[in-house]
This record gives sequence, C-alpha cells and structure tokens, in this order.
Amino acid sequence: MHTDMEHQMAAIDYYFATLSPYCYLAGTRLEEVAARHGAVINYKPFDIAQGFARTGGTMVKDRHPSRIEYRAQELPRQAKKLGLPFNLKPTHWPTNGAPSAYAFIAAQNAGGGDLGLLAHIIIRACWAEEKDVAQDDVIRACLSEAGFDPDLADWGLLQSAETYGRNLEDAVEAGVFGAPFYVVGDQKFWGQDRIDDLDLYLQGKL
Repeated sequence: MHTDMEHQMAAIDYYFATLSPYCYLAGTRLEEVAARHGAVINYKPFDIAQGFARTGGTMVKDRHPSRIEYRAQELPRQAKKLGLPFNLKPTHWPTNGAPSAYAFIAAQNAGGGDLGLLAHIIIRACWAEEKDVAQDDVIRACLSEAGFDPDLADWGLLQSAETYGRNLEDAVEAGVFGAPFYVVGDQKFWGQDRIDDLDLYLQGKL
C-alpha cells in the first residue's frame, strides 16, 4: 500500500485537447486535486484526432448512431450535474485545435499565469461561449484572462508545433487513447469522471 507521503511530489501527466467537451467538463478539478496533494501537473495538449487514428478511436461524425445518440444525452447530463453551461452543438466546432494548443504551449514556456485556468477558458470559449478558438482574437482574450501576455498567441509557433507533435507521441507511448487522460507513474485514469479516483489514488486508498 502506498502512502500519501509518497505522493507529495507526484507528477500527473495531463493529456487534453483544447476542443474536447469532456476536458471542458473537467473544469479545474484536476488543479484542486493536485494542490491538495502537492502534485505537479505536466500539461500535454495533443491532437486528439490523430490520437484516435493511432489508437483505434473514431471521430464523432464517423461513430455509430447509437454512440452519437448516447453522447448527445450524456454530455448535457454531466454538464448539468457539474453546474456548467453547455451547448451540445456549438457553432464553431469542430474547428482547428492547433492554434489554441500552440498558444497554450507558448504560455507554458513563458509562465506568469494560471495554466489550469487557461486550459479551461479556451475550452469553455468553444462549448459555452460560442467562440471560435482557432481565431487569434479569441486566443488572445483567453491568454489575458488567465494572466498571460496575449502576444504569446503569435510567439514560438515552430517550437510549439514541435511540442504538440511530441505530446502526441508521448500520449501513444503512454497508452493514452482519449481526453482528458491522467497518468501518474504506471496508473492511468481516463475521463473527467475519474478525477475522484485519481484523488483517491493520491491519498493511497486505491
């Protein structure tokens, strides 16, 4: 049995997509769990479409109608349970997830703001605010709200693109096949509804 003390400096690799509704539903609960346990979060935005392609997943538009119908019930239910505003069919989805992911990585490298909040704000813009998170002005506003320099939207694009690609490789290697996905050592937790399990694991109860 591991103890809570052993996890004081636990590292959580957080694989997420800036367009994922399930990552939106995660809110900032991961950050709250990490803070309670003194754990470090390694944020790893990745290309979820490529992740699906590499691990046997299917994009929403290509899924069986039964799965699409279930998703249409499940997402609004979970949003209601969590008290989060939610639009099942946002105007600007799907869109290009790369620009917002690049900006997130630039912010990660620059520091100075709240990364957990930034991730949530970007995804919230799509799923609750009818904004196109591929647009420069939307990304800049998200950066500002989370305490970062808005000019990071145009900074280090090549470096960010390389990191974004590497995050995909890391995800596949780590056994990640969806988002949000949390990895602590050899333990994997898939889905916003597994954050409580992650919390229990860090407490030494799982």
